[in-house]
Amino acid sequence: MLDWLTDSKIPVGKAAKAVFDWMNDHLGGLFDAMSAVLEAMIEAILWCLEAPHPLILIALILVATWFGHRSWKLCLGVLAGFLFILNQGYWDETMESLTLILSACVVCMGLGVPIGIAAAHRPRLYAALSPVLDLMQTLPTFVYLIPAIVFFGLGMVPGLIATGIFVLPAPIRLTHLGVSSTPVALVEAATAFGATPRQLLWKVELPYALPQIMAGLNQTIMLSLSMVVIAALVGANGLGVPVVRALNSVNTALGFESGFIIVVVAILLDRMLRVKS
Repeated sequence: MLDWLTDSKIPVGKAAKAVFDWMNDHLGGLFDAMSAVLEAMIEAILWCLEAPHPLILIALILVATWFGHRSWKLCLGVLAGFLFILNQGYWDETMESLTLILSACVVCMGLGVPIGIAAAHRPRLYAALSPVLDLMQTLPTFVYLIPAIVFFGLGMVPGLIATGIFVLPAPIRLTHLGVSSTPVALVEAATAFGATPRQLLWKVELPYALPQIMAGLNQTIMLSLSMVVIAALVGANGLGVPVVRALNSVNTALGFESGFIIVVVAILLDRMLRVKS
C-alpha cells in the first residue's frame, strides 16, 4: 500500500557510505597519523600498568586511594577487590581494560573540557552542539564500529574511537553545566576587581565548576567501562574478550566470571574516584 512512498526512499545509507568512502580515500594519511599517536599512547599506558608486579601496583593504588579519601575501609575494599581479580586470573585482562578506559579519559577529557568551556561562553554554540551530542549518545554504539574498522582496522584504536564517540558528550555537558552555572554575583565581583577573562576562567569559573568536571570524569570512566564488551568485537583486548568468547560458546561459567569482574572493576573505580561532598 505504501510502495509509492518507499519508491522515493531518501538515500540516507547511500549518502553516509559516500561520505565515509570519500573520507577514507582523501584523509587516509590523517587517519594513519591518528592511529599511530593513539597506538603509542595505548602502549605507553599499558606498559605502565603491566611493568610493575601486580602487588606493587596494588600498593601504589592503595596509597593514592588513602591520600584521596583518608578511609581505611575504602582502602580495605579496594585491596579485597584487586586481590579477587588476581584470584580469578583476570589481572592481564583488567589491565588491558583499564588501558582503554584511561586512554578514553585522556581523549574525552582533553576534548570535552575545552569544548564545554567554549559552549558555556557561547550559547549559540551549545545550541548547535546539543543535537549532535544527542545523536552521539543515542545512535546504537555498534554503528560506530563500522567506520572505526574502515578507518583504523582492528585492534585497540578502533575500540578507543568508538568508545570516545559514545563517551565524549558526558564531559562536554557536565563542563558546560559547571561553568555556565557560576553565580553571576561571583563573576561580577571578580570583574569589578579587574580580573581579565583568562583570570576569570582559571580563578573563578573552573574552581566553581570543578565538582561537575570531576563528575564528568567519573561518567567518562563508567561509560568507557560499559564499552569494553563492544570494543572487544573490533579486536580490543580486555575483559570484553572472555565475555564475547563465553557468548560464542554459550559458556555460562566463563560469562559469569568475566561479567562479575567487570562489575568489581566498576565498583572500585566509582568508589576511588567519587568526589567527597
